[in-house]
Formats: sequence, C-alpha cells, structure tokens
Amino acid sequence: MDLISRVQRLPIGRFHYSLLVLIGFGWMFDAMDTGLIAFILTKMSADWQMTAAAKGWVVSIGFVGMALGAVCAGALADRIGRKTVFALTLVVYSVATALCAFAPNLTYLLIFRFIVGFGLGGQLPVAVTLVSEYIPAHVRGRFIVLLESFWGLGWLVAALVSYFVIPKFGWQMAFLIGGLPVLYVFVILKKVPESIPYLINRGRVDEAHRILQKIERQCGLEPVETIVVKPVAQQHKISFKQLWSGPLARRSLMLWLIWFGIVYSYYGIFTWLPSLLVKQGYSIVQSFEYVLLMILAQLPGYLVAAWLVEKLGRKATLAGFIGCCAISAYFFGQADSVNLIMLWGCLLSFFNLGAWGVLYTYTPELYPTNIRAFGSGWASAIGRLGGIVAPLVVTQMMLGKNAFSSVFMMFAMVLIGVALIVIVLGEETKGKTLESIGL
Repeated sequence: MDLISRVQRLPIGRFHYSLLVLIGFGWMFDAMDTGLIAFILTKMSADWQMTAAAKGWVVSIGFVGMALGAVCAGALADRIGRKTVFALTLVVYSVATALCAFAPNLTYLLIFRFIVGFGLGGQLPVAVTLVSEYIPAHVRGRFIVLLESFWGLGWLVAALVSYFVIPKFGWQMAFLIGGLPVLYVFVILKKVPESIPYLINRGRVDEAHRILQKIERQCGLEPVETIVVKPVAQQHKISFKQLWSGPLARRSLMLWLIWFGIVYSYYGIFTWLPSLLVKQGYSIVQSFEYVLLMILAQLPGYLVAAWLVEKLGRKATLAGFIGCCAISAYFFGQADSVNLIMLWGCLLSFFNLGAWGVLYTYTPELYPTNIRAFGSGWASAIGRLGGIVAPLVVTQMMLGKNAFSSVFMMFAMVLIGVALIVIVLGEETKGKTLESIGL
C-alpha cells in the first residue's frame, strides 16, 4: 500500500480532530488579529482625528501585505514545508500586531499593519492546504468548513476583547493582546506533523513513512513496514505558468474571480460595520454589541455549510450561500430599526461565513500537490486585492447621501455576480481524492 493510500485509509478519529483543533487555533488567532482592527479603528480614528482616507488606508495597507504574504508563503510552503511556514507566519503577524500598540503616528502604524497583513495572508492558504492533505476524501469538505469555523471564534474573541478592553483600557491594550498568539508557535512546532504529500514530492520519503507509522499507531492500526511510493504530481518545479495551463486555467480564472468578490464583500462589510452603525446614530458601545451578536450567527452558518458541503457538494452549497448572502445584504441596507438590522445582519453573517468555509474547502482541491499551496496562495492574493479596494470604496460612499443603503446595495450586486460565476465555471469535487482532481 502506497503512502497516500495509507493516509486515505486512516479511520477518522483522535488524530484528525487533534489536527483540526491545532491548526484551528492558529486560524482563530489569525481571525482575532484581523477582527481587532475593525473595532480599534472606531476608537483610534476619534483619538487621532483621522480622515476618511487615512482610515481607509489603515485597513487597505493590511490587504496589500496579505496579498504579498499569500503568494510568498504559498510558494515557500511548497518549497520548505507547510508546517514551517504556518509557524513562521504566526510569529510575524503576532509580533507586528503588538508593535502597533507603540506606533507614535500614522506612518509607523501603516508599516506595522503591512507586516501584520503579510503574516495573516500567508498563514491561511498554507493552513488549509496542510489539513486538506491529511483528511480522507469522503469527509474532507466537512473538516475544512469546520476549520474555517475557527474564524468565527476568532472574530468573537476580537469582539469580546474590544467590548471589555477598549472602553476601559484603550485600543493600545487590544493590540498588545493581539500579540499574545506568538506563544502558540511552540505548540505548532511540537504537535503539528508535516504534510505527507509535500514530503513525498520533495523526496523525503523515509520521513513521511516514519510520520505515517506514528499516526497509524495512534489510530489503532498496525503500522505498515514496507515503503511504497506513487508520484503525487508530475512536476516538481513551481511555476506561475502552471496555473494557466490546460484545465487549471479555467479553475484559476474561476477561483480568482470568486476570491476577489467574496473578500471584497466580506471585508467591505465587516471591517466597516461598527463605523457604519455609528454613522447611523448608534453609540460605539451599541455598535460593538450589535456586531458581537452578528458574529455569533457565523457559527451555525459554518455548521450548516459543513453538513451541506458533503450532501449537496461544493458547487451548489457555495453558490447557494453566496446568493442568500446577496439577498441578506440588500435587506440589511434597507433596515430602519434595530430588530431588522439584527435579523438581516445575522443572516448576512450566517451565509457569508458559511460560504467562506466552502471556498476554503474548494480552493486547494483544484490544484495538484506540487503547486497546491502556491495556487491557493495566488487565489487568496487576488482576493486580498478586493480587500484593498473595498475599504477605499466604502469610505467614499459613506460621504454621500443614503450611504448605508447604497453601500449594501453595491455589495448585494457583487455577491450576485460571484454566485453566477460559481454556477457557470464551477466543477464538482465532492468525494474525489486530491490526487485524482489535481490534473
């Protein structure tokens, strides 16, 4: 039995759930750092008397870093390993977040936020690639959506930190708390195994065999003694040209468009939601409370998506969630009472984050092993361009009349376009092994 087949035959149990939680905490810390700026910006902009353009750049500069980080970390992960890069990026964004607390002016803050973004953007595609390569095909989608659910937990932690810390201790303390995840790197280095397909692709077969034997014992299986290897990709060289060759060209086009649209809408909505609610006349504390409740709605969204992604498949679930998110965005923009804002805001959060979970499942499934992290990184990087553009667009739209309804009408149209792209260009990957999909 070859090494990849041995990975696929592992019974779902303690090892898989431990891996999910270990990587999931890194994902949660990533989301916490991302979410903190949405709450901090509301108070910091008042303290520093920041212009709309300055606020936009505080957010957008992070996405410039995310775009570069996603590409660089993806390529690096295919060269030096998923585990190594996962740990490295966590250290980068944690330290840089803590440094934001000591920024004496906007220039230094922008520099630190760029570094934060570089680490944040680099970690996500690497993390999902690592988990994907250990989970058997029949439950891979469910596990990746559950991994993405840690994003909701991270935003929840960010909201709780902001609610209890910022009003009493200031936004600097929130940044310092955002730097604490650097301590988690020791857990990653000790507990997280390197990817088996990566090790095979780099010729480190004996190491892959030893790791698999250890995992087989943990799963209650008799360790296989004979090493049998089948190629996991036809090419060892990492090349941008590969992303646009043969069947990968259509997949790359689809993923780039989806990532751009969903990142544009997500960060445009949730990064500015506290500020938009304050503009509507609610206090800072009220806006934090409302956003906190909306974030709680993300968690059941992930659970429903985790169930549907293996029942209906990736394509139908992704298109359906994005379409429902578009409807929710439209009615949220029309809401004129607290009850309606909470209803449509929670539905918006539910469907948007459920879609994110499916997208993170879908992306690495469409690339072969030797460029899986690289391809996922590029898709994520193109998405971050949407994150750069969205805050700048929203800050300008906030200056006009009927800004609240106009902003969410715009997001509804973008999301409808993304849903149509999934329907027209998408291909189903449910139940297939990564090796059979890749080429």
